[in-house]
Amino acid sequence: MARKKNYNISRRRFIQVAGATGLASVVCIYGGCNAAGSRRGKSGAKGKKVIVLGIDGLDPRLSEQMMDQGRLPNLNRLRQAGGYSRLGTSIPPQSPVAWANFITGADAGEHGIFDFIHREPGKQCSPFYSAAQTVESDEGWEVGDHRIPLSFWPFNHSVTQTLLRREGTPFWDYLDQAGIPSWFYDIPSNYPPSASPRGNQCCLSGMGTPDLLGSYGTYQLFSSRLRKPKEKSGGKHKPLVFKNNAATATLTGPLNTLLKEPQDMEVEFQVYRDPRAALARIELQGQTILLEAGEWSGWYQVRFPLEMPSFLPNEEVIGICRFFLQEVSPHFRLYVSPLNIDPSEPGEQKVSEPADFVTGIYDELGLFATTGFQEDHKALSNKVFTDAEYRVQADYVLQERMNLLNYALRHYDDGLLFFYFSSTDLQAHMFYWDSDEPHPTRSPEDARKYMGVLAELYEKMDAVVGDLLQKYGDEATILVLSDHGFCNFRRQFNLNTWLREEGYVGPSDCDSLIRMGRARRLVDWSQTRAYGLGLNGLYVNLRGRERDGIVNPADKDALLEELREKLLAVRDPEAPDDPPVISEVHRSDQAYTGPFVGRAPDLIIGYRRGYRCSWSTALGSIGKRVFSDNRKAWSADHCMATGELPGVLFSNQPIRHNTPALIDLAPTILEEFGLKVPHNMTGRNVLTSPA
Repeated sequence: MARKKNYNISRRRFIQVAGATGLASVVCIYGGCNAAGSRRGKSGAKGKKVIVLGIDGLDPRLSEQMMDQGRLPNLNRLRQAGGYSRLGTSIPPQSPVAWANFITGADAGEHGIFDFIHREPGKQCSPFYSAAQTVESDEGWEVGDHRIPLSFWPFNHSVTQTLLRREGTPFWDYLDQAGIPSWFYDIPSNYPPSASPRGNQCCLSGMGTPDLLGSYGTYQLFSSRLRKPKEKSGGKHKPLVFKNNAATATLTGPLNTLLKEPQDMEVEFQVYRDPRAALARIELQGQTILLEAGEWSGWYQVRFPLEMPSFLPNEEVIGICRFFLQEVSPHFRLYVSPLNIDPSEPGEQKVSEPADFVTGIYDELGLFATTGFQEDHKALSNKVFTDAEYRVQADYVLQERMNLLNYALRHYDDGLLFFYFSSTDLQAHMFYWDSDEPHPTRSPEDARKYMGVLAELYEKMDAVVGDLLQKYGDEATILVLSDHGFCNFRRQFNLNTWLREEGYVGPSDCDSLIRMGRARRLVDWSQTRAYGLGLNGLYVNLRGRERDGIVNPADKDALLEELREKLLAVRDPEAPDDPPVISEVHRSDQAYTGPFVGRAPDLIIGYRRGYRCSWSTALGSIGKRVFSDNRKAWSADHCMATGELPGVLFSNQPIRHNTPALIDLAPTILEEFGLKVPHNMTGRNVLTSPA
């Protein structure tokens, strides 16, 4: 079926309209400049099949326990046949780092991702998301209230754009060059998706893909209990005022940066409630949505009007969302999911390679989520969801992912198929708890109950593996892997507070590295020799590298060794007889090899199970106390020590590597297709004995 031409402007389109606003651009937009997706010729795989199932956060301890109990029969069958090993993870064991290790067959020195959060040393410690970075532009042609960037000659304005910051060569480029087809569904650390020069690769990007607002998931809550709007981390809470059981609400859309003074785009919708029947009717742009209390809607399109200068046609930005009617009476609460990029009309927002790969999936499956983080953990952390409501929402995500897997298998003939499940990670962050210690937010009974929910999810993953083995076990190499394990997150270590108390950060009453939130006194960089940023990173305030650096490069090594020795001796004052809370401290110049080691934190701190850096450390805040309890619903984690939290590797072939790691999977896949392992990959084939 032929698709109609997309005349709509998307989020990225309106922030980098470039040549889309003069006469030349009008011809381009409406004359059909959209690229059709690449087309393959004859497959170079010659019938060879390799299927890789990425199950994020599948924990070896829990998996082994459940296999011993007979609850994971399909995975246990692989284990008994020699196809199981714990899998070495990345330094540190964070998902963007770990999956980039998998993608490049090398450590972070090769791919340049060292943490969820990186910093700009030229701006001292300005943080940004490590795997992708939006580079802003303030250039443009000023017309009335608008500033329109014109990227074509003779203007050549720079445009705001999002760049993939993962460096190195992904292993699928070698498959592409050899004519071997590959499909990737929701792969992390690949947004925006890298190009397929020869058209043999199809990819739907996963973790790192933003919502329509450019965030990593911002829900909107409308409540009759609220008296004024509130901004929460990951959410917008808005009052809803009823008159005769009718109310008007406003959905906040993306920022219109074509204006000289950027403003949020907005769309109004109407809500009608029936308290007696516990029903509500939502009227949104000609769409009628009827919901009972406790009911979820399907996906609905939202079209945000984008007003252009008078001599240009107006445009619109399209997103999709779901509605959840939490309560009708006595108080009304309506949750709206983060606005996802519309898979049917993504426009210039490239969420797949080729661009029409995502629309082809939509043609068969209908609307589906495109953000990288789909389970709305922020709604649970902010107490918008109950545990039970989060479980339901996460189950919807899993069902959608199962539908996508079925689609992937229907369209798979040979070559490589990679498919990713996020559920085991984002449910584990909220539900994993494997001890009798007090849970941060739940009673002992509920802690056991929701750990049981996670175990049921493991059983569902085992069933997926069983189905793959039944269908492809005799004709495909099957690899099942996770990027890391899991453990309780009970206690927080505020690294910057420790550094301040030890005299490495000054003055003694500073409370933040950067201006944010309730910060009252910023750090004085002339008194600061080291600082923490990100979940595992510590940086020396190095002269010649940091904008305000003071540490002489000749003194760097001695300072790092001094810090390392002190950190490895830190103990929790509430458990002084327990082992130190930090079990590993890696020097980046010793832990990594490759051209991007210079971007790394100087020290990578690995915490013992049960401990993690504090929430405030990650973005440069300095708390009052070095140690504190974690009291959030996000009660389990993996950003600890590499040796504490390996992942898992299963295969339907015997694993012949004694200590396999994530970096070994790319070489394994290439050699399965008869290709040579390039020199920049440091791993080796896990299915063959060492030479």
